[in-house]
This record gives sequence, C-alpha cells and structure tokens, in this order.
Amino acid sequence: MIAFLDGIVASKGQGGMCLDVGGVGYALSMSQSAVASLPAVGEHARVLCRMSVGDAGGVLFGFAAEDERSLFDELVQISGIGPKTALASLSCMSPSELVSAVVAQDAKAISKIPGIGKKSASRIILELKDKFQQDAPVAVPAADGSPEAPALGAVREALKSMGFTPDEIEFACQDADAGMDESALLQHALKRMA
Repeated sequence: MIAFLDGIVASKGQGGMCLDVGGVGYALSMSQSAVASLPAVGEHARVLCRMSVGDAGGVLFGFAAEDERSLFDELVQISGIGPKTALASLSCMSPSELVSAVVAQDAKAISKIPGIGKKSASRIILELKDKFQQDAPVAVPAADGSPEAPALGAVREALKSMGFTPDEIEFACQDADAGMDESALLQHALKRMA
C-alpha cells in the first residue's frame, strides 16, 4: 500500500495530477479542492494516497490532507459508493461540510453530489451519522481559558487523533488566522509541523 508520494508536480488538471517521484510519473486522481491546494508545476509536493484495484486495473487517489483521505476511506466502505463517487463527494463538499451534512441528516445536500441519489444519501447518513456524532469535536477552552472556536477545536482534536502531543498541537495552531475554516486551519497546522 502506498501511503504517500513525495516528488515534483509534473502536471495538474481538473481531475488530478502527475507527480514525478525520482523520474517516475505517478498519475493521481484528486478532488478539485486538493488539486487547487497543490503547489505550482515544477515545485515539490507530498501527496497522501490510496490505491484502488478493480477490473480495469489500479487507480491511485491523492489527497491534500488526512481528513480528506479518512473521509474517502469511510465513504468507500459503504455499499454502492465506489472510489470515484467518494472522490466526487470531496470535490463537491469539504470534509467538514460533508460531515456536518451527515450529522444534520441533510440527505438533500448530500444527494446533490454527482452519482449520489436520495437512496445513496440516506445510506451514507445511516452508516456514518453515529460515527461522526461520536467523533464530533466540541468547543474546548483555549490556553487563556476563553471559549475556543469550533473549527480550532476540531483541528486540535484531529491533530490529537494523529498522535501529536499537546505541546506539538499548541505549536501547530499558533499564528492561525481567526477567520480560517477547519480545512485551512488543518493545512496551516500541518505546514507548521513540517
């Protein structure tokens, strides 16, 4: 299993990118938001991966952040949701938006994703709502004792689940812009940790 690839962005387009790793070009299918977050062609990038093997051969899927890959993993375990549909879900909604829609049981919002009808949306909600409600972050107090924004609390919980220590999490979250959403905050924190 390929966990990540580290190389030079050879090309990128609407459906993914090609990453040059030591002279070998890896084609990765990615969500539109993940492609948008990539550095420019010719620059270094590290891309998280999942491989799917089917009748037509193997396809390598790429992700900009761990929350995106984790949600992809959850979606492909649902009957009737293949990797392409899971990737389409991540192109239409950010991981936090999709989790919020599942927790709110908003089948209408989920069924707007290409390839997902009302029946599939209901199945996604049924299979994931309990898990997401258990994992849902709660607002935790900041270091100074004041209430912390839910997005920052969610990022702290995500970093904790990745195995970072409280001191590392505190360092990673420093200098974050108050207006950042959950996805941007997580990217900020992971860049600081790198």
